[in-house]
Amino acid sequence: MPAGMDRIAEFYSKKLRQHGARPAGVSWSSLQAQELRFTQLLRLVGSDTTGAVNDYGCGYGALVTRLRRDGYVGDYVGYDVSRDMVRVAADLHQDLPRCRFTSNESDVPRADYTLASGIFHIRLDFPVEAWERHVRETMEHLAEISAKGFAFNLLSAAGDNAQSEGLFYADPARWLTICLRRFPRRVALLHDYALGEFTVMVRSKPA
Repeated sequence: MPAGMDRIAEFYSKKLRQHGARPAGVSWSSLQAQELRFTQLLRLVGSDTTGAVNDYGCGYGALVTRLRRDGYVGDYVGYDVSRDMVRVAADLHQDLPRCRFTSNESDVPRADYTLASGIFHIRLDFPVEAWERHVRETMEHLAEISAKGFAFNLLSAAGDNAQSEGLFYADPARWLTICLRRFPRRVALLHDYALGEFTVMVRSKPA
């Protein structure tokens, strides 16, 4: 994790103070966009309703709301660099069973699946090379804490979408190749949903 990640934490804490526990509070444009991202990530989990899930970059815990609504009953751990997000998430979901939140990365256990939505989008003024290194290092960590697989999304540099300063845009083909070469697992890339981004799923090898 690059030095200065406290600035990323403060970015999200400020969003939360401005907008509260709703999509705008985690810098998403709408509830529909947030839910569509969840739909892509949850393709990794599929019908495994009892699998344990790590939500890496959990924000205010919207994913666990979706999981429980869809009938998933396995253990859930939400992690976020923003302590304010974790505090709000824990308060909102205090009555949910088998659910906890933490801002301490070392408290995130090895789970069946780890899902990471939007954690690489906001780059601020970190150099692109440093941010790419951060993405790679984080992917390694996601692999370590995921028994059955992990999934994450990145803003896409493909197509003619306007690119905004302070965001990180990635070449889908390049990052697919990186994953295929690095992880001895089954890799899939989803680029067919209308959010200007792509989702990478890395599954463990079948037994």
